[in-house]
Amino acid sequence: MIRINIEKKLKAYSGQEWLKIAQEFANGSITKVYGPSGAGKTTFLKIIAGLITPEKGVITVDDITWLNTSLTQNLSPQKRMTGFVFQNYALFPNMTVQQHLEYASNDAQWIQYLLIIGKLETLADHKPEHLSGGQQQRLAILRAIAIKPKLLLMDEPFSALDQKMKSVLIKELKLLFDELKMTVLIVTHNPQELDGLTSLELSIPGN
Repeated sequence: MIRINIEKKLKAYSGQEWLKIAQEFANGSITKVYGPSGAGKTTFLKIIAGLITPEKGVITVDDITWLNTSLTQNLSPQKRMTGFVFQNYALFPNMTVQQHLEYASNDAQWIQYLLIIGKLETLADHKPEHLSGGQQQRLAILRAIAIKPKLLLMDEPFSALDQKMKSVLIKELKLLFDELKMTVLIVTHNPQELDGLTSLELSIPGN
């Protein structure tokens, strides 16, 4: 079980605004996170990953404290070991597709399986600059999954994919998430696109 109760001040033109979330996520659940632009969806994921620290909050994962601001406890991102799909992909320009996955895992069979899921097996020796936006996005997803994280955080992970590729990939990922019993939070601007993938939803209202 993941328990989150956080408060984070947001930058806003209209003055002081706050992201306040108190939520529990069962292990193995897949949740879509949505809300208006500027509501703090990406900030929420980064707080869970340890990339941003809230003004106030507690995060526990399987009764292990990741964050407790009142006790000044804050587990590092490296120790939290979350998988994170960044909205801008955050790929390494000097690494090939294969090297990105080898950076996350040394299991050659697992890497080959991921390449097939992402339809990138013929592009394994290509660097990001030679990939389309959709191919880069699929690589970012595969790299995040490669470490087999217990918790996977995805920020608009399907925005660059056409409808056909999106449907195929979502179907494959659903099977993979179930197999690995992975807990997944997916930020999306289009909640309907995840209807076949997610079981829960979290709406973050605008301030």
